[in-house]
Amino acid sequence: MRLSEFWRAVSDEFGEAYGRVLVNDLVLSELGSVTSAEALRKGIPARNVWLALVKAVDVPESRWYGVGLPEPKK
Repeated sequence: MRLSEFWRAVSDEFGEAYGRVLVNDLVLSELGSVTSAEALRKGIPARNVWLALVKAVDVPESRWYGVGLPEPKK
């Protein structure tokens, strides 16, 4: 997952404003008690950060994968 895909996934799942709040404020124990923003700055892969974030806020597993990708062109 690229960083741009991470941000698209966050926006798609939580909305742009609330997504930014979660990324900047929610501490993820799975990643060593850092926020998503801190984890990304530390070089933790965006996919790992995404998975820790959705687990932390109880997003159904059916929505964990494939998000953040652009819609296929028709």
